[in-house]
Amino acid sequence: MNTVLVGAQWGDEGKGKVIDFLTEEADVVVRFQGGSNAGHTVVVGDKKYVLHLVPSGILHNGKHCVIGNGVVMDPFDLMKELEQVESWGFELKGRFHISERAQMVMQWHRAIDKAEEAARPDGEKIGTTGRGIGPAYAAKVGRYGMRVGDILRPNFLDLVRKQVAEANRKLKSLGAHELDADEMVRLYTPMVPALMPYVTDTIQFLHENLEEKRSVLFEGAQATMLDIDFGTYPFVTSSNPTAGGACTGSGVSPRSIDRVIGVLKLYTTRVGEGPFPTELLDADGETLRARGGEFGATTGRPRRCGWFDAVVGRYAQRVNGVDYWAMTKLDVLDTFPVVKICTGYRREDGFVYTTFPADLEVLQHCEPVYEELPGWQCETSHVTDYAELPENAKRYVNRILDLIGGKLGVLSVGPARETTLRIGI
Repeated sequence: MNTVLVGAQWGDEGKGKVIDFLTEEADVVVRFQGGSNAGHTVVVGDKKYVLHLVPSGILHNGKHCVIGNGVVMDPFDLMKELEQVESWGFELKGRFHISERAQMVMQWHRAIDKAEEAARPDGEKIGTTGRGIGPAYAAKVGRYGMRVGDILRPNFLDLVRKQVAEANRKLKSLGAHELDADEMVRLYTPMVPALMPYVTDTIQFLHENLEEKRSVLFEGAQATMLDIDFGTYPFVTSSNPTAGGACTGSGVSPRSIDRVIGVLKLYTTRVGEGPFPTELLDADGETLRARGGEFGATTGRPRRCGWFDAVVGRYAQRVNGVDYWAMTKLDVLDTFPVVKICTGYRREDGFVYTTFPADLEVLQHCEPVYEELPGWQCETSHVTDYAELPENAKRYVNRILDLIGGKLGVLSVGPARETTLRIGI
């Protein structure tokens, strides 16, 4: 089975844990978009691993991991992460591959990212992590980006100097500090021998594995509502973390994909700016944040928290063609006497939207329509069989499935590998 796994909300749904769970049955794990602005957290026993670029499959010895052409990769972030993975005792040689077609996030992209965000007036800020992801993708689309394969060229450092000169013109126009080209050359010189052993024609590598009937798992970063085309534009990322991005970000045909698994948190969170219809600015929101440990794995920023949004879930099901859902963090809701599901957005004149609007100004004039269900008010983190869950917990999960479509495949009741209940896949 070749599987695409995507986030179905605004990120932080627990994709890292689900990928780790699914990797046991995969031969190859492919990261197909995004950069180091995303973080996947995996808990194994009493150890917590946080990965930003390297696919979570690296924590399983013998699995091959690929950074696909759709990724924008910061070389320094990657080198730091590879050193960390090796310090954890996991072998990289022969297992880790970087597409020669992947774009690189350079230091000047970070500088431009921060300068552009600082120049935006209050109320118009995107909420970027400042890691250069947007400018790197802009360079890619503008056809002046630097690809991983460029480090194989003898004139690579000359390219660095040229790019710094061009970036400095942009930084100067933004009133930001300009970069020193000699310093950039010194920084990037040791990167070449460090990363060169991993540079691969990953399209050839993946198709050879597909021809040998090996199982491939495609791992997305961020999530559907942050998709550059389908998310809450302009408060989005710069790539396609939806299922379609798995093909364009890896060079694999849609005909090779057997199933799509969407990851949903059983409440909703968001980091940074942008609309969030079910956001709770009260004690319930604080409880969700505290019980769920809702702080960004990459930035440490507290996440905005709210009730489950079935409008978003149904939209994600349609955009991605989700076959199975992996639902996470049921245990966070254990203490609530009442749990709520948003089923629509009511406009001031009484009209109710049951699909997610493209015009975000619409949401400013709407309030969420909630359906209330009784809570279960008992701990679920010890449960190892779906049948053992409290009846009200099962009713809550089943009602969500009724509203958004698709089948339940995985249910998580805690952060560790052992608290993942396999149901339909």
